[in-house]
Amino acid sequence: MKKLVVVFIGIIALGLTSTLKAQTATPRVTSRQIKQQERIHEGVVSGDLTRKEAAALQVQQASVRRHKRAVKADGVVTPRERRSLRRHQNRASRNIEYQKHDAEQRLY
Repeated sequence: MKKLVVVFIGIIALGLTSTLKAQTATPRVTSRQIKQQERIHEGVVSGDLTRKEAAALQVQQASVRRHKRAVKADGVVTPRERRSLRRHQNRASRNIEYQKHDAEQRLY
């Protein structure tokens, strides 16, 4: 009987931890962050981004990371917070696009 109770408590504990992780999981946000970092890097390598532009875009990426940490701090990412993160990332994406395709290019 004691073994059954211990096993049951263990199963409940595993279920709760996986539920908590699921509530703060943001795989799409993480994936987009990685892709945006790659786009910035490609822009630097190709010369489409100046050092100043790349630095400003990196600051914005750091802002997205801070926002993500703040959203996850309470252990639950609500739909409203996900929307807010998505808007923040959309703004960053538009800035990357704009900076890569403006007339400025890095001189080698």
